[in-house]
Amino acid sequence: MSDELIGASANHVVALLRSGETTALELVEAAARRIAAIEPSVNALPTLCLERGREQAAAVDLRRKRGEPLPLLAGLPIVVKDNNDVGGVRTTSGTPLFRDRIAETSDRTIALLESRGAIPIAKSNLSELGGAQTTNAVFGATRNPYDLRLTCGGSSGGAAVALATGEAWLAHGNDLGGSLRIPAAFCNVTGLRPTPGRVPRKRLAAPFDTLAVEGPMARDIADLALLFDAMAGYDPGDMLTAPSSEPPFLDAARAPTRPRRVAVSVDLGQLPIEGPIRTAFDAFVATLARGGVETEVAAPDITGALDAFLALRGASFLAAWEPFLPAHRALFPAGVMQDIERGATQPGPALAAAERYRADFYRRTIDLLDRHEFLICPATQAMPFPVETLHPAAVDGVKMETYLDWIAITAILSMTACPAIALPIGFSSDGLPIGIQILAHPRREAALIAFGAWIEQALGLPTHPIDPR
Repeated sequence: MSDELIGASANHVVALLRSGETTALELVEAAARRIAAIEPSVNALPTLCLERGREQAAAVDLRRKRGEPLPLLAGLPIVVKDNNDVGGVRTTSGTPLFRDRIAETSDRTIALLESRGAIPIAKSNLSELGGAQTTNAVFGATRNPYDLRLTCGGSSGGAAVALATGEAWLAHGNDLGGSLRIPAAFCNVTGLRPTPGRVPRKRLAAPFDTLAVEGPMARDIADLALLFDAMAGYDPGDMLTAPSSEPPFLDAARAPTRPRRVAVSVDLGQLPIEGPIRTAFDAFVATLARGGVETEVAAPDITGALDAFLALRGASFLAAWEPFLPAHRALFPAGVMQDIERGATQPGPALAAAERYRADFYRRTIDLLDRHEFLICPATQAMPFPVETLHPAAVDGVKMETYLDWIAITAILSMTACPAIALPIGFSSDGLPIGIQILAHPRREAALIAFGAWIEQALGLPTHPIDPR
């Protein structure tokens, strides 16, 4: 029964919980056994909170026995990225700065999930304060289960690996420059970067900015929608959120929808993209055409976009980390220090120019989406690389100047504040996952989910957990 539960979808397991065919405590124990078997190979969940999970599960099971109504997730175990707080559990953010920090309470993002029936059982590994390689000075590297020699991407890499290997049914993550989308693509799972304001965020140094968002990860689109329903909502602690009366996003996942016309671009007109990704993307576009979707090669002009993103990121990193610099400068990774120093040294006109660029880029993107329902491009520019490497030195023969150049295809789209869903489209000749991201108008997550469900149906790719190899 344990193996059957691990391989089941989140939606199916929630149905079992509601019917009484399984209990929340049985799920915690099934996940614990799977984690014990998998973790020595992948290092995805370095901090466990199983006893806390057992206590929450027992409370949910008691409610069920009493005939009380169950919340949306009904006692389903989840994993939480290690830069969000779970009450009574260590939150390190992957940095020695917070190596021994114990959160007093769950933050707003996680508290909402818990109120809707989620049971956190582990903290997932992440990059050290920045970047898209899941490795840090506290817990080390997380490995890609499709090839343990390689990276799983990041920064929500532990979350993606936990899903891919069946250590969890659902996973929380967050995204500033691609942290939900990149590991999803590297690990054959799905991730959604929502419109800012859809999901209440933890307490941020820059709460008025829209680059950083919280979002769901899952093995398939219906499970992704279920978790998004549990995460979305209004919270006065995040002024970007607002009440909504929309139907459940799970309804959209259950109604796969083919769009009439979409824009596609393998490189956004300028970016280096490795060969296996180009090949898989071309095959995917052909699948769309056979399915009756009209495609046009089109993208907003991205000239200067990465420079603008780096300027904005520098300002946000300076706001977040400047108070720690006098005493702890040596604890910051070199790439993160470059971001902080950029924020400290860039002149005011440079930041103003970046804001101006962002506004123009947003308008160009919206104009494109007005003509096409969606913009589709790869979720990564490079294939998974050796786990010991922090970032590729070159992509498709083009030198990478910063530790973020190789993720430009996700980072620059974050500036638009448009929602983006990442989902698998196939595998390379050597069996490594390849994924795309799909961009839509703000607050059109339901349309993204319905289209994603149609793609999932058309491709028929495997979603069952794998054993690391």
